[in-house]
Amino acid sequence: MRPYFESIVESIKAFPLEEIDRAIEALYDAYKRRAQIFTLGNGGSAATAIHLAGDLNKTTITDLEAPRFRARALSENISQITAWANDLAYQEVFRQQLMNFLEPKDLIFAISGSGNSPNVLKAVEYGKGHGALVIGLSGFAGGKLGDLAHIPIVCRNTEMLQVEDLHSIVCHYITWELRAKLRP
Repeated sequence: MRPYFESIVESIKAFPLEEIDRAIEALYDAYKRRAQIFTLGNGGSAATAIHLAGDLNKTTITDLEAPRFRARALSENISQITAWANDLAYQEVFRQQLMNFLEPKDLIFAISGSGNSPNVLKAVEYGKGHGALVIGLSGFAGGKLGDLAHIPIVCRNTEMLQVEDLHSIVCHYITWELRAKLRP
């Protein structure tokens, strides 16, 4: 097998399965309570955050008449992101959006490859201070996000491209399991 794939396989074997299961239960609980779920991240993590929100909103549907997830990707509104970055600071792009919408008991699913993205950490700190449950998906050794999140999912790998692949796998697994829970 080639080194890239060998490393991915080894990292999958080391997944923190208990934390992933806790995240699934937290998301399922948010669904049952009709809580909002906010996903966020930068770069490749932004793409994963947008993809996860889409999967929660669409791929988990097993009954067209049943309640649905209420997920929103804060990484996808480019006009808001650039306005906050230009007018205030890039570190505020997610926190300022949460200030518009976050309610106590909502859920934040924060994604950062390094776990140290300042704008992600500011949003997490704001969310925790306002009663949100935080799931943090990171790589490397978890970074500050691993310490701040209520449910830290750390994909232990030191290659950013591989970390992003692992994050996609985790998010698809979470979606798969939630869809199974929602089957009539």
